[in-house]
Amino acid sequence: MCKLNILSILSLAQTAEQAAPKNSGHGVLYEAIHSAGPVGIAILLILALASVICWAIIIYKLFYLRKAKAESAKFLDIFWSSKRLDTIYQETQNLTLAPVAALFRAGYQELVKIQKRRAQNSVEEQQETQISDKDILQRTLTKSALNEITNLESLISFLGTLGSTGPFIGLFGTVWGIMDAFFEVGRMGNANLATIAPGVSEALLTTAVGLIAAIPAVVAYNYLNNKVKFFDVEMDSFSSDFLNIIDRHFFSN
Repeated sequence: MCKLNILSILSLAQTAEQAAPKNSGHGVLYEAIHSAGPVGIAILLILALASVICWAIIIYKLFYLRKAKAESAKFLDIFWSSKRLDTIYQETQNLTLAPVAALFRAGYQELVKIQKRRAQNSVEEQQETQISDKDILQRTLTKSALNEITNLESLISFLGTLGSTGPFIGLFGTVWGIMDAFFEVGRMGNANLATIAPGVSEALLTTAVGLIAAIPAVVAYNYLNNKVKFFDVEMDSFSSDFLNIIDRHFFSN
């Protein structure tokens, strides 16, 4: 009885194996890629390369912004705990990634130039140039802040570009695959699954890869832009505080 059951199971398994569709053992994804034409392969390679670049940018910017935030916090601790600007300037030379530190260094260097220029002028000339010196210092801080924002936003635009164009590149592969499928139908003279399936699989694959490349890019683009806005607000706040301190101690005469 046991022997009969085993033989029955083996017979059913053999029948199922014979009835199952044959494949090369590489899986559905391999078969879809293998059936794709030159245009589909080119689109898949473009999207794959763009996706690799996208993830490299995401990882790099995440580490960069994280370190910049840590250095900014360290700089602000030094700034508010010190009483001399020259001491702050010396102690923050190694904080190269902190946007507020770069903002302070630009303002301090301009302030030194202003002080040297005012030392060479008479009292009347100092009073006449006091307002213009304030404007010069403010423009210097604004220019430095814009440079820092540009540096923080570098490479992020690629994520936005990929997020908006990736689905369209995949859609182009979709249209091309469907066109190829209909061409095969017209050439073969009949519309069966074997004729249409390769073109449709290519079309669906390029669409899927386009979405896989675009979705992380869009999410990372929005997330990183929010991080950059944080630094923008921080620099704006520090610029106002710095100008108030300078006005109170250097331009109050």
